Amino acid sequence: MQSKILFITPPFTQLNTAYPASAYLKGFLEGHDIAVQQCDLSIELFTAIFTGDFLRAVFKEAQALKHFDYPEVRKMKAKYIACVDVVIPFLQKQDLATAHKILEPNFLPLGHRLSKVNTTIKWDAGEIGIIDKAKHYGTLFIEEIGDFMQANVDEFFAFTKYAEQIATSASSFNEIDEFLSFQPTIIEEKMLDLLIEKIKKEQPLLVCFTIPFPGNLFAALRCAQFTKQFFPDIKIAFGGGYCNTELRSLTDPRIFEFVDFISLDDGEGPLLKMVQYLEGKVTINDLERTYVLEDDAVVYKNKFPNTIYHHRNLPAPDYSGLPFEKYVSFLDVVNPMHRMWTDARWNKMTISHGCYWKQCSFCDVSLDYIGNYQNTTAEDLVNKIEKIVKDTGITGFHFVDEAAPPKMLRALANALIERNVKITWWTNIRFEKTFSFELCELMAQSGCIAVTGGLEVASDRLLAKMKKGVDIAQVTRVTHNFSENNIMVHAYLMYGFPTQTEQETIDSLDVVKQLFERNCIQSAYWHQFTTTIHSPIGKNPEDFGILVTGPEFEGFAQNDLWHEDPQGADHPKYTSGLNLALHNYLNGTGFDKEIQHWFDFPVPATTQPAGMIEGFLGEIVAIK
Repeated sequence: MQSKILFITPPFTQLNTAYPASAYLKGFLEGHDIAVQQCDLSIELFTAIFTGDFLRAVFKEAQALKHFDYPEVRKMKAKYIACVDVVIPFLQKQDLATAHKILEPNFLPLGHRLSKVNTTIKWDAGEIGIIDKAKHYGTLFIEEIGDFMQANVDEFFAFTKYAEQIATSASSFNEIDEFLSFQPTIIEEKMLDLLIEKIKKEQPLLVCFTIPFPGNLFAALRCAQFTKQFFPDIKIAFGGGYCNTELRSLTDPRIFEFVDFISLDDGEGPLLKMVQYLEGKVTINDLERTYVLEDDAVVYKNKFPNTIYHHRNLPAPDYSGLPFEKYVSFLDVVNPMHRMWTDARWNKMTISHGCYWKQCSFCDVSLDYIGNYQNTTAEDLVNKIEKIVKDTGITGFHFVDEAAPPKMLRALANALIERNVKITWWTNIRFEKTFSFELCELMAQSGCIAVTGGLEVASDRLLAKMKKGVDIAQVTRVTHNFSENNIMVHAYLMYGFPTQTEQETIDSLDVVKQLFERNCIQSAYWHQFTTTIHSPIGKNPEDFGILVTGPEFEGFAQNDLWHEDPQGADHPKYTSGLNLALHNYLNGTGFDKEIQHWFDFPVPATTQPAGMIEGFLGEIVAIK
């Protein structure tokens, strides 16, 4: 093979399973005779810092810095140091003997989280319940250590992100640049030790960092900074979701002190061209969808026509080289759908590229990863699934589509059944009327256990305004079809959509309550609406009755926008009440409470009929 690329997933992404970006690109590039290694620095760092030895160093560092937050953790430090080397292997393997040990009275220190553990949780009978309870207690124990680390030795530390607060809405590079000039923290030092060891071993021509979220940016920059310092001949590239959404207007050259290339959108074409350029086979002007620095200015190189690699022609992701034995299962919240994100191992894979609907007014539909819809065949998908199961030994799949197309799901389910391929899977969908009882039944037979989908604002006026293509009656029927087939349903909920009134917020909450009460949905999460620059609302705010007020773009990131909503309610004040109500509905309680009960200020009574969802379900029976 001619070249070598080292892919790095920087801290912190998911800790229970591998993020798929590097696996997709490895599968593609090795098909073009380019040798690739991949490193999930996220799980490597996590398992390196949650050890007894490192914890000793953390307590010593906190003492040296004269930081004394969480004194009860410090007081019991010997117990934390002794227990961490038992708890982490248990969260990786989940064996019954260690579960019993963890649950012994006085084994774990009773810190600020464990002393308040919810003792009313009803755990399953038998071994599953014992393991789950130990997993929950072990997770709270690890979170106590994480709290101590963040408060005393590294303010940026968090389990699924790092320094997210300085990367979110970073229209200027100033603050990031300033923090990069500081001495690395004890956690960053460990990260850099792991990175340097990996680079020395692999000796790559090019190190590529995938940056899916704001909470990966600073760690990637810190790693790039030290790579430049210790290995000046190695070239560095950034790509991934953060770059694709936030750096499309980049003009500030300072980031190029740490990086040589920043690519946008799908990485296959740009990476192939980068390697060819580094090998002297093409010129810098042949690069595609890639920022470089020329004469101290940021220049976007995008030779036309682009080399497009269609979704149907791409090989299966290649997960080889990733340490599946190191991933941990967290159980911080007992909500069964939340567990899907933090518990168990999942092979992540896309059924289709982009979104077949691509009309929602709040969504970044102008970006390639949503707006460029490409499909493949069920036969191709099942071939890839079989290869991934063989490579990883994992039979659980999370199809990470923007919205999986119903026709493809039918074809995939039929192909899995016909070929007797036994997997467990879940995916994101739109609550399309196409999801009939019969299709949901077929999906369940093929291994589907859960779906997630956007109910957003449960108001027909606002659903129409956001071009969601569904109404409450349709959502009721579709979610009922899934639930009747034992497929769990998680609804994404939104509040604060432009022009949303207080009455609509309260009515929306009542619809959510009725959907839970009738077991149409089993899980949900509220998000407050944010305007993004790539969405129809961000592009034409006046059409939606809002005024964009900032932030002023200063050459670096540009995505989230600030806005005023003169016709709408004071949206943030509903956050606490909406979440409190939802927490109760998730746990099967609070259905007998008036909506007012959840808010500490007067709210109007709902205008929704008490039996509205019941009525829609009655229509299903009438149709049958």
